[in-house]
Amino acid sequence: MSNSEVVTRQSGVVGHITLNRPKALHALNTAMCAEISATLAEWKDNSDIKLVVIDHAEGTRGFCAGGDIKPMAVSGRGDGVEVRKFFETEYRMNVQLFEFPKPVVSFIDGITMGGGVGLSAHGSHTIATENTVFAMPETGIGLFPDVGGGWFLPRLGAGLGEWLGLTGARLKGADVAAAGIATHYVEESVLAAIKESVMGGELDLLEAMEWDEYGSFKKHLNTINKCFDKTSVEEIFSALEEDCSEWALKQLSIMKSKCPFSMKVTLRQLNEGGKLESFRDVMAMEFRLANRSVRRADFAEGVRAVVIDKDNKPKWSPASLEEIDEADLEKMFSPLEEGELSFV
Repeated sequence: MSNSEVVTRQSGVVGHITLNRPKALHALNTAMCAEISATLAEWKDNSDIKLVVIDHAEGTRGFCAGGDIKPMAVSGRGDGVEVRKFFETEYRMNVQLFEFPKPVVSFIDGITMGGGVGLSAHGSHTIATENTVFAMPETGIGLFPDVGGGWFLPRLGAGLGEWLGLTGARLKGADVAAAGIATHYVEESVLAAIKESVMGGELDLLEAMEWDEYGSFKKHLNTINKCFDKTSVEEIFSALEEDCSEWALKQLSIMKSKCPFSMKVTLRQLNEGGKLESFRDVMAMEFRLANRSVRRADFAEGVRAVVIDKDNKPKWSPASLEEIDEADLEKMFSPLEEGELSFV
């Protein structure tokens, strides 16, 4: 494997993109997103390329742990130029994947979080295995589930996307397909054969695969539907308290550890994203939210607590839902200021 953090090459009729940054669990940076974006632009009009495969280097943990958030936090505390460039580049790549006119097959055989979800969930085929661990954990670091989370999460079903986005809950293995995030579930024992078929330019073997779509989370689905399909975080808190089951109270406890402002942003993002008819419109909304979120003190504090000091004791500001000024929340969703550039 090359020393490049992203390896791109053509194999017959297949364009092959491999993430190759194992020490960072293939976390995305601006250069990686730019390389993938440029490659997709080239392959889009290349008649020799019939489909695209995205995977990670063999023998390494995880598909992609997300975006490289330490440099983002540093930039956010400063002039914000570098983190803005990252979001512009990453979100353009997300749009390209969503709109790509040929099949895009992603093998998420391992940890797939945040930016890794944006890289894999918008193509035509997303293949999970028993090694897959999905999560959108952004509310735990002062952000929101971006990279198109505002598009696919509210379309998973009543309350399911809200539960995943607000709590950062992890789905493993077949649960990722059962939730509708992955399109297929494949046991690792047959993964090599499936991959060989796809790398040969054939999707027939993959399309013929069947699996048990029962997800372990489904035993809680009635509670998820009842408690998380709400228009305010306060209503969700009240519904979980009223439900009073062990599982519901655990979700409440988890949410109380998350950034209050981020949860408010997230629920409104999902409510509004579920109504938008264009993926580009969702990404434009998320671009505004992302650039404003990383300039807030909560993001720097979340990165400190979770990634740098790892004490997992963030001090959020505001510290509670009750202290949040609704005017501040409204500003997060306001149009871009004059002179700001949209990524589209």
